[in-house]
This record gives sequence, structure tokens and C-alpha cells, in this order.
Amino acid sequence: MPMSESHMDQAGGLRRMMRPSPVQVVAIASGKGGVGKTNVSVNLAVALAKSGLDTMLLDADLGLANVDVLLGLQPRANLANLLDGSLTLEEVIVSGPEGLRIVPAASGVARMADLSGSEYAGLIRAFGEISFPLDALVVDIAAGVSSDVISFSRAAQEVVVVVCDEPASITDAYALIKVLSRDHAVLRVHVLANMAQDEREGRNLYHKLAKVCGRFLDVTLHFLGTIPYDPLLRRAVQRQQAVVEAFPGSPSAKAFKRIAQAVEAWPMPAGTRGHLEFFVERLVDRDHAMEEYAV
Repeated sequence: MPMSESHMDQAGGLRRMMRPSPVQVVAIASGKGGVGKTNVSVNLAVALAKSGLDTMLLDADLGLANVDVLLGLQPRANLANLLDGSLTLEEVIVSGPEGLRIVPAASGVARMADLSGSEYAGLIRAFGEISFPLDALVVDIAAGVSSDVISFSRAAQEVVVVVCDEPASITDAYALIKVLSRDHAVLRVHVLANMAQDEREGRNLYHKLAKVCGRFLDVTLHFLGTIPYDPLLRRAVQRQQAVVEAFPGSPSAKAFKRIAQAVEAWPMPAGTRGHLEFFVERLVDRDHAMEEYAV
């Protein structure tokens, strides 16, 4: 017996509901090392998880990975096992605070810092096979402008560049933004001021960078916020904990909570952009669902 139009509509709606939803993918980058990029990645990811989002943290600083060290974890597997085919992505994942899922990388393994383009593509595509619910993926990428930084930045929906108030940090952040915008069509970048004395200093730092980018680059910069210098954050690092867990009332923890709320308010990705992306299958499904709905 043919299915009625109402039943067909219900079936179509059910199929759309069962499709995995898009994931907000945020790459955390910096022009130079030593600006607290990984600390930002860890605390942002934990803060998002604390807020109730299903969150994953990918340690994509492939040659000098240390997310596991910052959180006192001892993973038995890492991305090297995924790349050699011995384990799946879901088998590499370890549990962190607040239900955070963590994908650890290998530290001090030269091969991991020199992957081929096809290996980067395979790693990024592997995330499309995840079967569990996921709202946000935070990607802690290496400092600088290497090929892996470019690959992971382009594959993310949003790029956050971490800077601190020193000339080398500002100069190298500009160099990174220049490469991403001029050569790889990353035309929106969020700036996060780290280790600033206060919000005013953080905004001044952003305006310094925005001024030079506005003169020479076709890129839109957004000020994401300021993480203040906080001795309690250093104590949390020594305890191998996220500051949002160890000292939730501290100035830096409160700032990370505000940053997480700002990230939560960003619109979800609306569709594909024509190049390799994390969870591109979900974006394609969303495109198809919108076409079905329009019909």
C-alpha cells in the first residue's frame, strides 16, 4: 500500500532529525610559541564541556604535543596509531575532565611533524566517522605557519589567534594572519589576548594588530576577549589541571567561561566551503536537508 503524503513528510523529517548535526570546529593558533596557546585550548575545551556541550579536544601540535601533560593524562595510544592503521580514531580517544574527549598526539616523533598532504587529509576525514554526539571540536595546532598549521586552520570553521603583549608575538601573529588570508582564503580571524594585565590592555593589543591588518590585508578581525595574567593559572598548570577546574573562581577561569559563552553564541556552520573540512559529511548532509526542505 502506497505511503500517504503525511507519512512521507514524517519519514523525511525523521531522516533529517537522525542526521548528525554540524560541529563547531575552532582552531587555536599562534604566530609564535610561548604565548599560552595550549593552555587556552585546554581551558576553552573544558569550559565548553562544563557548559554542557559535547566537546572534543584534538592535540594537533603533532611533533610537540603536550595536551596530555597539561591534564596529567597518560594515554596508551595517540594519533600515530591512527595514521599507521593500528587503531581507529574512537579507539585513540581518552576521557578528560567534565566528560571532555581528548585525541592525544605523539610528542618527539619526527615523522608526526612531517606528514604528507594525503595523511593530513586522511586524519581530518577520520573525524567524519565519529558516531557519538558532538557539538564542538577544539583543535590545538602548532605555532607558526607550517603546512600542518595551514591544513588544520583551513579545515576548521573558526580560527582563533592567541597573542600576548610583546613585539615578537604581534609580528608573528600578523605573519600568520597574512599567510592564512592572502594564500588560503581564511578571511575571518578571532583574536584572543592572553596574559594581559586587564581588559583594557587586551583591547589595546587587539587594536594594534587590527590596525596593521586593516592597512595591508583583506581580512576581518574580531576581538574574542582577554585572559588576564593570573598566578592561579600557573598553579593549575603545576597541578596538571585546567584552571577552570582547579580554581573556578579565579580571574583567568572566569575569563575562560566568558570566552566559552562567546564561542557558544557563534552560528553553527551553514554548509560546505569547497575544500577539505572537518565533518564535511555532516555539512553536505545539511546542504541536502535544506534542499529537501525547500522542495
